[in-house]
Amino acid sequence: MAEWLDVSFGVWFGCATSLFLGAFVQRATGFGLAVIGTPLILMLEPRLVPAVLVMFGLLVALMMVGTYRREIRVDAVGMALVGRVPGTLLGVWLLLVAPLVVLEKLIALIVLSSVTVSLCNISLPLNRLSLFVAGVVSGIFGTVSAIGGPPIALLMHRLPADSARANLSAFFIASATMTLLALLVAGKVQLWHLGLAVTFLPAVVLGNVLASRIAHRLDRRTLQRSSLILSTIAALGLLF
Repeated sequence: MAEWLDVSFGVWFGCATSLFLGAFVQRATGFGLAVIGTPLILMLEPRLVPAVLVMFGLLVALMMVGTYRREIRVDAVGMALVGRVPGTLLGVWLLLVAPLVVLEKLIALIVLSSVTVSLCNISLPLNRLSLFVAGVVSGIFGTVSAIGGPPIALLMHRLPADSARANLSAFFIASATMTLLALLVAGKVQLWHLGLAVTFLPAVVLGNVLASRIAHRLDRRTLQRSSLILSTIAALGLLF
């Protein structure tokens, strides 16, 4: 647990704030915790990426899925989860062999590609092949950076808002559990990660609860674009 003691209050507060913002945006728009949190936390404390982000991505998805559970479609997430298996294995391999500087650049590119996907009105067919490929890409992205949502969101963005939130949450629950198990086996999740994650829990819960109370009063598109601008700035900071 000595690593926990190495984290200064300033770094802890910055990470907690990032998680609060990410949880708020994810509850309001369907995804965003990792896209916002990963580049910011990577600059503050790289040892927390991806383990702590995956933990909280799972938590927020669990908090959301109950509200929208009636909208979940097994056929919309099943093949994506099949694809997530080889993608997760590839992601773990990258974490084990790539040096931190390479992972930082890769994560920055993942963030920027996620922002691009979110801003572009791209229409792709929702079928078994596209879900499988999206699952593979999501597995790689999600394991390396905890940002596994955009490849799946790209296919589901034409669904009604509640249906998209429900199926994204269901996918996140299964895929984040898969990723955590893979990271644990690979030695990338330590006891101190869990201890520090507990101290961030109030920030994540507060962001989620606040969004559930006021998100309906906010313009969803404006909120999403503002969060993507913040993510882009952080990603560019990692690149340069």
